Amino acid sequence: QVHLVESGGGSVQAGGSLRLSCVASGDTVCVSTMAWYRRTPGKERELVAKITDRGSAYYADTVQGRFTISRVNVQDTIYLQMDTLKPDDTAVYYCKADGRRLVGGRCATDYWGQGTQVTVSS
Repeated sequence: QVHLVESGGGSVQAGGSLRLSCVASGDTVCVSTMAWYRRTPGKERELVAKITDRGSAYYADTVQGRFTISRVNVQDTIYLQMDTLKPDDTAVYYCKADGRRLVGGRCATDYWGQGTQVTVSS
């Protein structure tokens, strides 16, 4: 099993910054690409950014240029630096890890954290 724990959420005014962290523990050999998603009430869960274990990153258009995802493999940790925050960024942010396809099927398809609330006021 893999456990993901997010931290770093909170409340900030528009234009401010926050840094989210996600630490993986347990059977971390199963962890492949990691990502941040977010969800607001009444909306579908949205991919914010993802990063491979080699460091290749992808960003949603809505956050491109404002958010930066990074990864420290030896610490099984990813970060999301969020700058120039907007009220529309208000959401619960979730960490996700894709499971590797290993012989014997020891890894799940994916793993999710419990989420951390980010609130941006105008």
